[in-house]
Amino acid sequence: MGRSLGFPSRILLSASRGALIEPLLRARLDGAAVRVADSPGAIKRTLSEGTPRFDLVVADLTWDDYRDGFHFDGLDVLKVIRQRDLDVPVIFTVRGSASERDHVDEATTKPHVAGFCLKEFGPELLAEAIATVLKGGTLTGSDFPSCGNPRGVTSINDYFNRGQRGSTAARMAGAIASGRVVNAETLERVTRIPPGTAARPQDYLGPLIRERGEHPGDLRITQGVLYRWCGEHARYILSWCRRNGLGQISDRENY
Repeated sequence: MGRSLGFPSRILLSASRGALIEPLLRARLDGAAVRVADSPGAIKRTLSEGTPRFDLVVADLTWDDYRDGFHFDGLDVLKVIRQRDLDVPVIFTVRGSASERDHVDEATTKPHVAGFCLKEFGPELLAEAIATVLKGGTLTGSDFPSCGNPRGVTSINDYFNRGQRGSTAARMAGAIASGRVVNAETLERVTRIPPGTAARPQDYLGPLIRERGEHPGDLRITQGVLYRWCGEHARYILSWCRRNGLGQISDRENY
């Protein structure tokens, strides 16, 4: 028997496998109408149709599809939603893996993000999370961990927002993560930053890597270290760039 919400609710389920999850949620949530948007195009169409506002959005924080995983994610969903509705609560579904931590770090800073729900526990826990948020509660405790980087680790989002130096670091990281850069000359061409700056990417990205504890302090940060770090964090770096006006620099395909 499903949970009785006590009132009709409209839920937007923004997930790559939303069609499989929707009937399982409806069976557990009495009085809820669940609308599925399982692709970037479907999300944008749904939110542009002029339908009544949703009471809650549930979105995958990272998308399972490999291509969409590097071209669209839950933070993109949040940006589209906020263009129409400034305060609808959002629950992000996560795997709890290390690859999502940078996304989680940024998501926790956004207004009206209600929390995170682990996918591994299935629709029962998600239904509980939905009912909790719709009734005005919050997602806390061991069932709903934040899954971000450990406390004290500098977030990439915070660093990229540190004025001009952070902005330059973001441009460099986005270009490298796109796979379009192999040396200082190509970094200069793609980012359109001065040659002297393009020749010293370690001065801009090195402090971030060290602050995060991702390179030993007594070892020099080489080009190989920088490029490997950008590759390891590429999914989030590309996401940040396309949502912050640097999509042309970080585009993996159209160059």
